[in-house]
Amino acid sequence: MSQLIDSFDRHIRYLRLSVTDRCNLRCTYCMAEDMTFLPKSRVLSLEEMALVSQAFVDLGVEKIRLTGGEPLVRNGIVELAQKLGDLDGLHELVMTTNGVLLDKFALPLRDAGMSRVNISIDSLRADRFKALTRFGQLDDVLRGIDAARDAGFERIKLNAVLLKGTNDDEVIELTQFAVDKGLDISFIEEMPLGEIDGHSRTDTAVESRSLRAQLDDHFSLVASDFKDLASGPSRYLKIANSDSKVGFISPMSDNFCGSCNRVRVTAEGLLLLCLGNEHSLDLRAIIRDDPTTLKDAIVASMQRKPERHYFDPNDITITRHMSATGG
Repeated sequence: MSQLIDSFDRHIRYLRLSVTDRCNLRCTYCMAEDMTFLPKSRVLSLEEMALVSQAFVDLGVEKIRLTGGEPLVRNGIVELAQKLGDLDGLHELVMTTNGVLLDKFALPLRDAGMSRVNISIDSLRADRFKALTRFGQLDDVLRGIDAARDAGFERIKLNAVLLKGTNDDEVIELTQFAVDKGLDISFIEEMPLGEIDGHSRTDTAVESRSLRAQLDDHFSLVASDFKDLASGPSRYLKIANSDSKVGFISPMSDNFCGSCNRVRVTAEGLLLLCLGNEHSLDLRAIIRDDPTTLKDAIVASMQRKPERHYFDPNDITITRHMSATGG
């Protein structure tokens, strides 16, 4: 039973842990082209990340997702996964990755105890993929997807952020790709986190309901009884006559905060109590000063978790980019 209960009686059972703010891509909706990353001294060591994870599991967290930046660029990522996979009380260890390096890491991560992986892919057209990521190669991600399938993960889910006038014409193509591969897929509304220089977010906004309408014309979507161990924000429908589900993550058009059961820890050790607010606790300072107070501080911080986020694409009040937020 979770000891992490906020003032709205939400039980926190899910931790998203960013292992780095660095990334080997520069996706236009996530980062500016010219980024400044954290110096090494400000980033938690792998040992500190394991300590933080142990504290959260002791307090009732059942699921940990490793994120970035891009988690596979962090040296020692497999060793960290092994340590977390061995935590008594942790029921599920998962990862979100852009897939570029996954052909190298899929099998070692599976052997380390990772059960599921989410892979970001916003286009199946090589030229468009390169433009969206600024220099990524689609074939690298496709090889990563195949490697993940070969490694035997329990489930693999694709994540796609669709932008109006850029890649929103690929919703059917991406979904059919997931069905053909026996994968799940989630479509994510773009969030106003950090200043970007590639486009105006008001011009590219795509609501989940419009994607659902497109999908309804091509697939038979039925209610899904899928229940994640420590559910994230995706709302799923099953694609009939397949093993695949399609999910919608709708932070702009359909607020999901009422059932929020997760917190984030950034690579520099900030415990973010809400994706869309700045409420945080500096765990790095606690660990490096007096780690014996860590769990008490985490428990107390839950009372500062806000009820919900208030995103406005015309008002960038959250200046940290998604890459620094932790997935």
